[in-house]
Amino acid sequence: MKNRINQLFSANPKNILSVYYTAGYPKLDDTVPIAKTLEEAGADIIEIGIPFSDPVADGPVIQASNKVALDNGMNLKLLIEQVREIRKQVKLPIILMGYLNPVLQYGIENFLKDAASAGVDGVILPDLPMFEYESGYKTMFQGAGLKNVFLISPTTSDDRIRKIDDATDSFIYAVSASSTTGTKSGFSEEQENYFEKLQGMNLKNPFLIGFGISTSETFQKAAEYSAGAIVGSAFIKAITTPGELQSKIKDFVASLKR
Repeated sequence: MKNRINQLFSANPKNILSVYYTAGYPKLDDTVPIAKTLEEAGADIIEIGIPFSDPVADGPVIQASNKVALDNGMNLKLLIEQVREIRKQVKLPIILMGYLNPVLQYGIENFLKDAASAGVDGVILPDLPMFEYESGYKTMFQGAGLKNVFLISPTTSDDRIRKIDDATDSFIYAVSASSTTGTKSGFSEEQENYFEKLQGMNLKNPFLIGFGISTSETFQKAAEYSAGAIVGSAFIKAITTPGELQSKIKDFVASLKR
């Protein structure tokens, strides 16, 4: 079966919304209903965070959710079981995002095999160097049928962007700022120039813009330059507020896509 991420992008869609949330947050067993509700609400990709005790690249919102999830008892083995449950009900592409450490502890080959059999489509490991991926892990990813998604940022050289484009066969995650997640609102002229540059490079893979997407305005602005956007901290904030989980999720997705 063709990878769901490739199926999604093969139609050359616009305004793709990928939503990130931390597995096991707010409650341990919320991972499955959140995914189900995101699909019902009109999200296009589900990105589930693997909680880690030292999430250095993440801002305070995602860091706090990691701590709660770990305190709730979340771990990678349980997350893969939860994805298996999600896959019985949800057709959207599922991406697992996290740091390399928990994956290495699990065993990378076992992780890829188990994740693929549970119904995962892709993996984002920001601290997995491209050289290591290409020399050590690429054949494992391909064998499992999983896509490895690379990140680029405003400080990534054009040469490296081209290398990442060559090593990619799904989409590229374009980080809008060289800072931690969830710390910006709105885009500066400098950021828009960066998006315009990426758009003008005519990369062979589509790219999604992440970091700083929290409103309909920022979502639409990102989508002007790219295939769509990735939302994380703003979604976690939304599900942290009081109220019924399902309606909070639906309201949030509707507010971005309006």
